[in-house]
Amino acid sequence: MESQIKICQNCKKDFVIEPDDFAFYEKMKVPPPTWCPECRMQRRFTWRNEWKLFRKKDVHGKEIFSNFHEDSAVKIMEVAEWYSDSWNPMQYGREYDFSKPFFEQFKEIMCQVPIMSRSVSRPVNSDYCSNASQPKDCYLTFGLSYVENSAYSIWGANSKDIFDCHIYSESELCYDCVNITKCYKTLYSIDCEGCNDVMFCKNCVGCNNCFGCINLKNKSYYIFNEAYSKEDYIKKLKEFGITSRINIEALREKSIKHWMQFPNKFIHGRHNANVSGDYISNSKDARNCWRIIGAENVKYCQNFTMGPAKDSYDHSNFGDGTELIYESLIVGDGAYNVAFSCQCYVSVANLQYCFYCNNSSHLFGCISLHNKQYCILNKQYTKEEYEALVPKIIEHMKSTGEYGEFFPAEMSPLSYNESFAGEIFPLTKEEVEKRGLVWREPKEKQFNATMSSNDVPDDIANVDESITKEVISCAHGAKCKHECAGVFKITQQELRFYKLLNIPLPRICQNCRHYARFAWRNPAKLWHRKCMKPGCTNEFETSYAPDRPEIIYCEQCYNAEVA
Repeated sequence: MESQIKICQNCKKDFVIEPDDFAFYEKMKVPPPTWCPECRMQRRFTWRNEWKLFRKKDVHGKEIFSNFHEDSAVKIMEVAEWYSDSWNPMQYGREYDFSKPFFEQFKEIMCQVPIMSRSVSRPVNSDYCSNASQPKDCYLTFGLSYVENSAYSIWGANSKDIFDCHIYSESELCYDCVNITKCYKTLYSIDCEGCNDVMFCKNCVGCNNCFGCINLKNKSYYIFNEAYSKEDYIKKLKEFGITSRINIEALREKSIKHWMQFPNKFIHGRHNANVSGDYISNSKDARNCWRIIGAENVKYCQNFTMGPAKDSYDHSNFGDGTELIYESLIVGDGAYNVAFSCQCYVSVANLQYCFYCNNSSHLFGCISLHNKQYCILNKQYTKEEYEALVPKIIEHMKSTGEYGEFFPAEMSPLSYNESFAGEIFPLTKEEVEKRGLVWREPKEKQFNATMSSNDVPDDIANVDESITKEVISCAHGAKCKHECAGVFKITQQELRFYKLLNIPLPRICQNCRHYARFAWRNPAKLWHRKCMKPGCTNEFETSYAPDRPEIIYCEQCYNAEVA
């Protein structure tokens, strides 16, 4: 088929469906989309809570931590109970009613069948984590796969001892970093790979013992891009006084000013072939994607913590051995042929319109099923009955205009401002309510600080175990726009980490630190720009907006510039 220009039924803007797209939709046996890629992504993300935890009563009336607000209509179970055989989600099964729209029936059963309080698979001592696959000894760490002994971090895989980081993989003993891969003892750094013992570095690869540097490859003992002897390097770091918070903040500001003098590559990505988007690594034929690892032949996909992932469109979050996924969210760990589903993982196959199902196959419109086959709306059928009924349901959904669309945002158990959509597609309360979506005002916080952030010792050498007993006021005083928690604590796990790396304690809460890191992450949006290297005429699509202050080069000019 030839390319076709469609009008998004949501935003009314034009979008293009290419011949390869039609081939994929035919392979999945689904109709072409009626929403543009950006609106489809926004709709999926209204169903994802990225990193917030709420107190909510479970089915037994016990208050526990959950992804869902206490006012959310869904029922929840603690993770261990949900995975156990102590209850039967099939008891909520019902026959399909052809006199009602599918989404109406799904919403009814969604508010009856208990779901996991937190989205987590095979956790070990990680009671305050979510969107996590096999976390071990982790605390307030989210969007991760196979991460150990870490805290206050989001989007990582195959790493350990990671604190206050965002987008990381195969790394260890790292702090306050964004987008790092295969790094060790890397602190306050951005977009680095294969680096050891570096601080305040950006766009560095294979570097050791570097400070405040940018765009270096395979260098050692450099400070602000100038070479030093080993002895002078160590002497200079002692002069910097990096155990002091005051000194660290001054050095951060100096490093950022230094970085701004150098060019950046138009895309954050390495080891790729034929890709477009941003934050892409070890991938091939990945188009219009964002934050993916180890993907092949994918389009409009986001947030794969790890590969492989192949032959998928509009798949957001997770990955890890997935194939043939379409218009789905948080699907991974060996998932195959899944469409229009959410929170389905661990060896699931041939699912449509499912929610929180695992280790199952051939399900349609099911919730919280484990180790099941041939079920519709949580009701068991024979293989023959299932294969005869599903086509009839699909035809009914086509007649109501439902089939081929992800779950409506209006049905999400999250309010818009609690969801990931609210972070990357921010809207005002009035805009949200005009769209028929839910907005929840955060509860007024009660702050019972026992220590002011001003009284936190400036130097880590002056901190002892007593700090773990204090409730510290955030320096922002809940007056910023970053969902400031108002207060925070230093855990024993955290203090050991700071002492090990000899770095100062923070003076702002984990939420404010989270948003400070987000400021260094480019948006999931592309702009058409030209290379800023004088004399170069190359053009490209980049996530650096035209009004950004950074110098942006095409790949050829950037590679020629990097040391």
